Parts: sequence; C-alpha cells; structure tokens
Amino acid sequence: MQFNKDRTIQDLTIAIPCKKSGEKLRECLNQIGKGFAKKIVIIESENNIGSSQIANEFGAELLQFNWNGHYPKKRNWFLLNHKPSTKWVLFLDDDEWLTEKAKEALRIAMNQTTYQGFWLKYSIYIGGEKLNFGYPLYKLALFQTETGLYEKLEEDHWSNLDMEIHEHPILFGPVGKVKTEIEHRVNLDQTDWKIKHEKYATWEAKRFLQLSRTKNKTLTPIQKIKYFILQTPFSGMFFFIGSYIIMGGILDGRKGFKHACMKAAYFHSISKEIKKQKSS
Repeated sequence: MQFNKDRTIQDLTIAIPCKKSGEKLRECLNQIGKGFAKKIVIIESENNIGSSQIANEFGAELLQFNWNGHYPKKRNWFLLNHKPSTKWVLFLDDDEWLTEKAKEALRIAMNQTTYQGFWLKYSIYIGGEKLNFGYPLYKLALFQTETGLYEKLEEDHWSNLDMEIHEHPILFGPVGKVKTEIEHRVNLDQTDWKIKHEKYATWEAKRFLQLSRTKNKTLTPIQKIKYFILQTPFSGMFFFIGSYIIMGGILDGRKGFKHACMKAAYFHSISKEIKKQKSS
C-alpha cells in the first residue's frame, strides 16, 4: 500500500460509487493510500461480498444504495442522506487512480480559499494506450460539501443508470480547474464501449428533451454548445473534426483516429435518438 509523504491529512471525504466492483476497487484504494483523506466511503449499488471485504481491508465505510428509478441517484443520495462532515468531498470512480502528483495538485487546490469547487482533468486510454491529444476530459468532481448538489433531473426509469453520468454539481460560487491528470484506467473493448454508450445516448436524448421543456438554466457553456450541435445532423462530424484536427488528435496516430471515430459515432447516436424521441 502506498503512503502519502505529506504529513497533513486533508479535510476531505473521498466517495467512490461502484457496482459489482472487485480488484479495480482495491487498486483505486491502494492508489489513494493512507494519510491523504480523513474518510473514504464506498457507495455500492448491489450487495457484493468482495466490496465489503475490500472496504474492511482499507478502513473505508461501505454504504448500500438501491435505486428506485427516480431522483435522487447515487451521488445526490449520498450527499442528501450521508452528508460528509469534512469541508471537501471528492467523487472518484473505481477505475480512477490518484497518483502522488495528482494528490499534490489536489492538496494545493483545497488549501487555497478562492474556489468552492474544481474541474478535474482525467487521462484517456484506448486499448491500453494513453491519448495525449484530442478533447480533454474534465469533471467537476471536487467541491466543498456545503456548496451544492448535482443537477436535479426528474427521471422516471429512463435507463438502468443508477448514478449521475453527465450531470454536474451546481455550486453557488467560483469554480477553478486542476490540470494535473487523474489516471482514468478504463479499458473497455470496442464492443463493450459501444453497448455502454448506447445507454448513455438514450439517456442524453431524454435529458435534452426534458431540459428543453423546462428551460433549465444550469447548463455549463460547453454543455450549451454540445446540445446546440446535437440538434444538427452533423454532430458526429463536428466532434470528429474538433477532436482529430483542431485539438490535435491526429498526432496520437491510429489510437487518436479510433477515439475520434468512436466519440463521433456516439454523438451521432444521441442526435438520432433525439430525433426519434421527438417524433414518438
């Protein structure tokens, strides 16, 4: 197990939502190590003896979550029903690793007083190879506990996605950005990736139509641009050109081309699903 060199334990709860996890979760916890966060909480969707054993091994708290198909999903359920007593909360997936360099960057961010939350940058892997170019992946995953919740979407069994996927926290204060990457060690093959993102595409279309009806004002500037493009028949092409040409994905060679194609297909699927649901 790794140990942080810093002497000060951060006033931080790390919440790890997971489902049928195993060695991924153990490695995630191993990367966090001891002495970094005051508390680690694992939020498990299904009873899993393995998760319980791993939680005990690392001194983490294990919470059981059973989704009823409506609001709240996993992260908001945790914030509403098991609110952390620490100043900060970090949501970390079980395939995300906090390297020593990332922990140092988070430590610096949390110990300044200007921002109430931070967009965090994540590495992207294709076939086990890391991408160095293309659109970067950022998530607003670190914020002060008292500052807000994830978006409230009135979902009615849209899917079996029991955790907030593209929702982001709505914070009432300034938000910063941490550019040191967190290792996102997802390693799906192309078939698994396609199945997963087909579910995301259906959900995204439902979300778009609900937001259109309610005139939701919580979208970020990037989300507003995304949803504008998704209403056109050229969304896949726009993403491909942006990622592969404008953002330099071409410099990643074959893996950069593959990633741009996969994401372009995903955005095209969302556009098709929006059109389908509008006409139904």
